[in-house]
Amino acid sequence: MASPIEVVIMAAGKGTRMKSKLPKVLHRLGGRALLGHVLDCAASLAARRVVVITGHQAEIVETACAALVASPIVSDVAMDIKFARQEPQLGTGHAVLQALPQLSDDGVTLVLSGDVPLTQTDTLMALLAECDGQRLALLTLKMDNPAGYGRIVRAGDQPSSQVSAIVEQKDANAEQRKIQEIYSGIMAVPTRFLRQWLARLGNNNAQKEYYLTEIVKFAAEDGVAVVAHQIDDAVQVAGVNSPVQLAELERAFQQRQALRLMEQGVRLADPARFDLRGSLSCGQDVEIDVNCVFEGAVKLADGVRVGANCVMANCSIGEGVVIHPFTHIDGETLGVSVGEGSLIGPFARLRPGAQLGAEVHIGNFVEVKNSILAKGAKANHLAYLGDATVGERVNIGAGSITANYDGANKHRTVIGDDVHIGSNSVLVAPVTIGQGGTVGAGSTITKSTPEDSLSVVRAKQISLAGWQRPQKNLKSGA
Repeated sequence: MASPIEVVIMAAGKGTRMKSKLPKVLHRLGGRALLGHVLDCAASLAARRVVVITGHQAEIVETACAALVASPIVSDVAMDIKFARQEPQLGTGHAVLQALPQLSDDGVTLVLSGDVPLTQTDTLMALLAECDGQRLALLTLKMDNPAGYGRIVRAGDQPSSQVSAIVEQKDANAEQRKIQEIYSGIMAVPTRFLRQWLARLGNNNAQKEYYLTEIVKFAAEDGVAVVAHQIDDAVQVAGVNSPVQLAELERAFQQRQALRLMEQGVRLADPARFDLRGSLSCGQDVEIDVNCVFEGAVKLADGVRVGANCVMANCSIGEGVVIHPFTHIDGETLGVSVGEGSLIGPFARLRPGAQLGAEVHIGNFVEVKNSILAKGAKANHLAYLGDATVGERVNIGAGSITANYDGANKHRTVIGDDVHIGSNSVLVAPVTIGQGGTVGAGSTITKSTPEDSLSVVRAKQISLAGWQRPQKNLKSGA
C-alpha cells in the first residue's frame, strides 16, 4: 500500500442479545476475545494506527485491549492503539466521526467491527488494493437470504457496475429488497474524503441514526469511484449478536483450523471433535484423537500421538511422544516440555514448570509440577512430584509424593540417578536422596540419604494373635 493504513474498530455496542454482563466484543471465540481476533488482523496488516471506538462498558473494553495487544496470536507487530468514546450511540457514521480526530489525511481508513472476528488478512489486502488511496472500496457478499442487511445498489445491471448506494433493510423498497448482494460493514476509504463526507451526514431515516453507508451517495456526488470487492465466504463477514451465533461461528472457526492442520499432514480422528484455542504447531505424522483441546501455544514434534479427551496448553512435546487419553497438560506462563520417546498418561497431569527428559514415563493419576525429570525416569502410578529434581532412571513407586510445602514456603527435593523410591513414601523437602539409593516402601524421609544406601523409616509391626474386631450391639439398634 502506498498510503498508510489506519484501522477503525467499532466496539461501542451493548450487545443486549448476548444476555451477559460481559461486553459483547470480549466474548471468546477459539479461546480469544472477538475483539482480539480483529486486533490481530489489524496487526497483520501493519496498520500505522488502530482506533477502537468504545461506549458501553468502555473502561472494561479499553483495559482488555491492552492485554489483547500484549498477547497477539497471529502477529507480534507493535501497534499504536488509541480509543474514541461514542456516548450516546447514534449510528455507525456517528461512531466513525468520534475517531476522526485521531486519523491523518494522508492515509486510508479501514473500518472493521469488533464483533466480526474471522475476516482474513488477504481479503482485507484485496479490499485495500481496490481502494488504492483513491476510491471508496466496500467488502460485499452475495447471499441467498439477505434479510436484515444493507443492499448494494449498482448504477448498471452488470456485476462490475459501479456502486451507487447502500440501502438499509428498513429503508429499502420492495425492489431493492430483492437484491442479494449485501454490504458487510467493512470498507476502505481515503481519509481525506472520509473527513469531508462525515461532515455531511444526516439522520433522515427510519432509525434516526447517522449511517456510515450514506457516504456512498456523497462519493457519487463528488465523482469518486465506489467499488465493491465481492467474496463468497460468509464466515469472514459473520458477526456475533447472540450465544447461538457465537456457537455457530465457533464451529465454523474450528472446522477451518482442523482443515488447515489436515492439509499440513496432521491426522485428526474426527475434525468435528477438535478444538484449537490458541496456536498449534505440528511436525510430520502427528495423530490427534477425538475431543482434544489445545490452548495457548502448543508444539507437537514428529510422530506425536495424542489420545482422546486430552487438554493441552502452553507446552512443547518431543518427537515420538505418546500422550494417552484424558491427560491434562498446562504450562501456563512457565511452560511444560516433554522429551522424545516419553509416555504420558492416561489421566496424568503436567503443571507449570514440568520439564521431562527423553523416555520419561508419567502414568495414571500422576501429577508433576515445577520439576525436572531426567532421561528414563518413571512415575507410573498415583504419585505427586512437586518442586523436584529427579535423576536418570529413577523409579517412583505408587502413592509416593514429594512434600514440598511447609505451610508457608516451597522447598525442593533432589533425587539422584538410579534411585528407587518404594510405594507410599513421603519425601519431606528440603531433602536429597543420594545416587543409587533405595527408599523402602512406606517410609517418611525427613533427612538426606547417602548414595547407594537403603533408607527405611517405619514403625515396628505388631501382630496380636486372636484379636477380635468390635461387634455391633444389635439390642441398641446401633
